[in-house]
Amino acid sequence: MNNAPFFWDGYSDQPHIIKDKQYKKKMRKKYLKDYIKMVLSSLFILPFAILVMKLFKGKKTFDNSDIYGIGVNLDKGDAQQELVEELGVKNLIIRVPLWQIDKIDEYVEFVKSFNNKSSKNILINLMQDRENIEDLTLLKNNLEIVFKKFENIVFEYQIASTINRAKWGFFSVSEYLQFYKCAQDLRDEKYPEIRLLGPSVIDFEYYYNVSAMFNFQNIKYDIVSSLLYVDRRGAPSNTQYGLFDTKNKIDLLYSLVKLSSKCSNEIYITETNWPISNTAPYAPTSEKECVSNEEYSKYMLEYFDIAKKSKKIKRVYWHQLIAPGYGLVDNRDGKIVKYPQFYAYKEMIKNNG
Repeated sequence: MNNAPFFWDGYSDQPHIIKDKQYKKKMRKKYLKDYIKMVLSSLFILPFAILVMKLFKGKKTFDNSDIYGIGVNLDKGDAQQELVEELGVKNLIIRVPLWQIDKIDEYVEFVKSFNNKSSKNILINLMQDRENIEDLTLLKNNLEIVFKKFENIVFEYQIASTINRAKWGFFSVSEYLQFYKCAQDLRDEKYPEIRLLGPSVIDFEYYYNVSAMFNFQNIKYDIVSSLLYVDRRGAPSNTQYGLFDTKNKIDLLYSLVKLSSKCSNEIYITETNWPISNTAPYAPTSEKECVSNEEYSKYMLEYFDIAKKSKKIKRVYWHQLIAPGYGLVDNRDGKIVKYPQFYAYKEMIKNNG
C-alpha cells in the first residue's frame, strides 16, 4: 500500500490519512447515492434495533473459555512464537495484505511456526488495497492463491478490514459488498470448509453495519467481525451519546445481528486496544487519547469482563502482541520489553478471567 494517494505508516501499522483532498471529494461524490441510502436505512433500522436490543439475551450456555485472542504480524519477527506460548493464548489473528501476495509463502511459514509447540486456531485478516478493490479479476486470482496456500491450515478468513475508513481503500459499502461477494463465490465454488468474516466496521459507526447487513445482495457472513474500539472514551464504562458504554454497544451490535438475515449469531471482535502515552510516533492516535500502562491494563481487563458477561461475543482478538504504541510488548531498538499489560493478559488467561 504505497501507491498514491495510499501510503502505509510503519509506526502505527495502518495507512496514513489520504492527503489528496480532491481525490477523496471525487470518490465520495461518485458514491453519493450510497451515502444517502445508508442514512435513510439507518434512520429506520437503528432506532428499532436500539428499542429491542435488551430483548435479545446472550446464550445461557455460552462458553467464555475460548474468548482470548491476540494479533501477531510477520514483520514483528520470530520473538512472537515464544511470547504466544508464554501468554498461553490459543487463538491468533494474522494480517495478510493482498498487496504483499508475492510474500505468500513467507506468510504460510509464519502461520505454521506457531503450531510447533501447541496447536493454534488461526484467523487470517485479508487486508485490501485499492487495486484489488477496483479489479475483481485480480482479487479473485489473489484470493485463489491465498485459499489454496492455506488449505487445510486455516479455516477462518476476515474479508477486508476497517471498511468505513477511506484511507483503507473503500469509499462505499457497495464496494465492500462486491469485494466480499467475490470471496464468498470462490469459497462456495472450491473451498466450502472455510468460514468468512465481515463486515469489519471499526468503532461505533453502526450505520455502516446497517448498510452491510441489511441489503439485497446475495451475501452471508459466517461470523460477524467488528473492530469495536472504545479507547477515545477512556474507560470502557464511559458512554458515547450519553447511553452507549461498551456493554450497550455490544448489545446494539448483537441486536443488529439478530435482526439481520445476512449473518449468523456469532460475533468476533477482531481488533481493539488503547494507545499508550509517550510512545509517539508509534501510538495510532494523538497524545490526548493515550493512557498509561497501568490504565491500559485496567481497561483491558474491564473490556474482556464486559464482553464475557454479555454472553454475546465469542472471541476478542487484542491488537496486538508486539506494538510499542498500543500493544503488549515494546520492540524498539531491537529489544523485547514486556509491558505490564502483557503480564495482566497472561494472568487473565491463566485464571480464565
